[in-house]
Amino acid sequence: MIEILALWAAGWAAPAAKPSPATAKAFDDYVAAAEPKIRTEEREATTFNNVRDRDEGALARGGVVVEALGPAGNGAVEVPEGMIHDWSGTIFLPGVTLDDVLAVVQDYDRSARYYAPDVMASKLIGRDGDNFRIALRLRERKMVTVVMDSEYDVRYGRLDEDHEFSWSRSTRIAEITDAGGPHERALSDAESHGYMWRLNSYWRFSKVSDGVVVQCEAISLTRNVPAGLGWLVGPFVREIPRESLETTLKQTREAVTTRAREEQAKQSGTLMNTDQRR
Repeated sequence: MIEILALWAAGWAAPAAKPSPATAKAFDDYVAAAEPKIRTEEREATTFNNVRDRDEGALARGGVVVEALGPAGNGAVEVPEGMIHDWSGTIFLPGVTLDDVLAVVQDYDRSARYYAPDVMASKLIGRDGDNFRIALRLRERKMVTVVMDSEYDVRYGRLDEDHEFSWSRSTRIAEITDAGGPHERALSDAESHGYMWRLNSYWRFSKVSDGVVVQCEAISLTRNVPAGLGWLVGPFVREIPRESLETTLKQTREAVTTRAREEQAKQSGTLMNTDQRR
């Protein structure tokens, strides 16, 4: 077993440089085909919340419904010298409002608090109305630990008072070596291992009678599986995006519900103090 793990680490840790023009084009083409469908669904209330009837029970019981997308329906699309991952996840947040959800997901300076330990640091770089520029330091731990500094353009929109959405597109992802240490630095393109080259996420927030349904589709681009290691590395590589999405949705629910309870407690305390002064 030790020899297998060593083989895995050695193969996956080999530098993969930046995506080639063909790899980057394949990702851009995939996104260009996926986004019109997303945009069309977000234009109508009847298609905005695409929860299937068979999933409603699992969501009501607190489950997370994760679905592999892509042409083969397995969440992974092999492209020249790379791999596209496409997963969708849905979770139900009982007893909260859209404002409760947005108060958390737009609180980018505190994202590291809500999404630790995978988000190590977070910062709002700038905001213009419903358009945000944010920075996140991410950590991925799956046999090897990888730290990445990333930046995103995020745009929010509203269909109506019960339906909000956001589109997030990465603009920069840099792998960090010796993170937090005396020799911390960003790896050059030639040194990068290609653990993640691109990350787009498309969020939907739907108000229902007793809470909010949150959905996210995440489309990412990574290096391909090292030659000869597909039998060993492939399952790990395909599982990471699914697990990351599921974790993010669970952390969103926890952060929103906790903050909503705290705000309700504050309001109750304020009302009690007001009554006592009377």
